Amino acid sequence: MKITWIGHSCFRIEKNGYCIVIDPYTAGSVPGYDPVSLSANEVLCSHEHGDHNGRNEVQLVPTDNVVSPFQVDVLDTWHDEVQGAKRGPNKIFLISDGTHRIAHLGDLGCMLSDSQIESLKNLDVLLIPIGGYYTIDDQQAAEVITALTPKHVVPMHFRDDQAGFGYAEIGTSDHFIRRMNSVLSLQTCEVSAAELPDQQVIVLQPLRSRHN
Repeated sequence: MKITWIGHSCFRIEKNGYCIVIDPYTAGSVPGYDPVSLSANEVLCSHEHGDHNGRNEVQLVPTDNVVSPFQVDVLDTWHDEVQGAKRGPNKIFLISDGTHRIAHLGDLGCMLSDSQIESLKNLDVLLIPIGGYYTIDDQQAAEVITALTPKHVVPMHFRDDQAGFGYAEIGTSDHFIRRMNSVLSLQTCEVSAAELPDQQVIVLQPLRSRHN
């Protein structure tokens, strides 16, 4: 299973010729990112904000000759700490290929319930927002990671001033990285779930950053 960070909260998950794109952003919706411009067999959107619901940015490929190797489960959460009163609902996508389990937390803005934590145990990779303001922040993200104990974590939905991407009001990855004990920054946008490094936190470079 290959995982590619397109940018912001958008990821591409691929295996055996089948491709899922999660949370594509609409063109021009997030500063510093070029258009998504992808093709996929399936598109998943955690909620209906423009930086996550760019379905039209992805060309759907017919699935006549390919069978999905993935099971996708959905957990309903909130985009804020007041049960959606500010920003509405949010969906977590739990994706399994029978060997590896990946969770994409979308724009999670609240802490998880005990039952949700139980459902998200034994993850190989956790894709988690860390920027705050619209989502959980670096401290809350660290608390979620402590509760879930995933093998690996890939941060998303943050700002990078040097690379020039992300909303001005959200945080950079610096504070989050300082909270973590085992971090590796890679100069690539993709990793294989079967060949992950020893470090728990893996910081990727977005594929569609204009800096790249």
